Amino acid sequence: MSNPARNPIGRRAFLRGGLTVTAAGALGLADPLLAGATESGALAPAIHGTGVWGARPAKGAISVLNSRPVKIIVHHTATANVTDYSLARAFALSRSIQNYHMDSNGWIDTGQHFTNSRGGHITEGRHRSLAALNGGTQHVVSAHTSGQNNVALGIENEGLYTSVGPTTAQWNSLVALCRYMCQQYRIAASQIYGHRDYNNTACPGNVLYGRLPELRRAVAAAMGERERIVDPVTWPLLQPGDRGEKVLVAQRLLHHAGERGVPLDGVFDPRTDEAARRLETRIGVAETGLVGAESWPALIPAALRKGDRGDAVHAVQLLLVANGLRTPADGEYTGATETAVREFQTGHQLPATGVADQLTWQYLLR
Repeated sequence: MSNPARNPIGRRAFLRGGLTVTAAGALGLADPLLAGATESGALAPAIHGTGVWGARPAKGAISVLNSRPVKIIVHHTATANVTDYSLARAFALSRSIQNYHMDSNGWIDTGQHFTNSRGGHITEGRHRSLAALNGGTQHVVSAHTSGQNNVALGIENEGLYTSVGPTTAQWNSLVALCRYMCQQYRIAASQIYGHRDYNNTACPGNVLYGRLPELRRAVAAAMGERERIVDPVTWPLLQPGDRGEKVLVAQRLLHHAGERGVPLDGVFDPRTDEAARRLETRIGVAETGLVGAESWPALIPAALRKGDRGDAVHAVQLLLVANGLRTPADGEYTGATETAVREFQTGHQLPATGVADQLTWQYLLR
């Protein structure tokens, strides 16, 4: 959650226990938790407020903005994949999360706005979040994603989704909750993100993160929208054990940043991990050893252009070649590289400047 000292799998691993493998939930458009329609006409899923599950009072004033959030960020709790799907379990989880956030993190209240249990039960997280959502015009300042808490809604999904997916009930309730949020706040379904899109973290797990395009389309379909959903362009996440072209690109960029002891072999080994941690320390973010949304902008030069040379140029050339463009991969930004960059930008409807800026890198790294 908004404290990347958070462990890189999830930041809230406070209920450690044995994991039970569960099958990934199928695409769910049904709404098993509908509680009625609001004044806006949006169908509201059943959401259990803080008073129902026995929340402690917040330790400070809850800040409420007179503005609408503009995006939704999906998390996982990185806790055990329990098979207790009861409402009592959902309430106990909410109390545990609040205790951890207030007593261990020192926050005034639960960090996220809502929690979605493996049984598909939705509970209010931070106080006043439910009233704000039902009203549709205000936003409760939260503590779930660094840099986004004034503009984004946060949903915690109970479980660890690095190698398995959510239950069907949990998936259906996630669709229903996102649909209601989008309708109440006029948020486009394309504006549903994962925590890793903003911070160096593996949250919400590779499996759940991989299903976000499916979630966006399920939410749009549930709202009756037929427009084509365009998935956002985000930074990739690299972690120890990964290998391939993107790892080699990251290693080249670490070299460019002064980490000359990093191998150039495309394998995310311990030396690459150590260099990634040193970078995080230098840029003032929590140390995770991941190369993610906070590291890429620090590694990539603001702009590379004709006449530049070195490891960063070599890295962009590797990506151009991987995307089917013709350019030498020699670390020299010549006319051939400029032409390749311009062709790539034109093909992706970007300004065809021939300069490799950070937006061009984001598209190259997709």
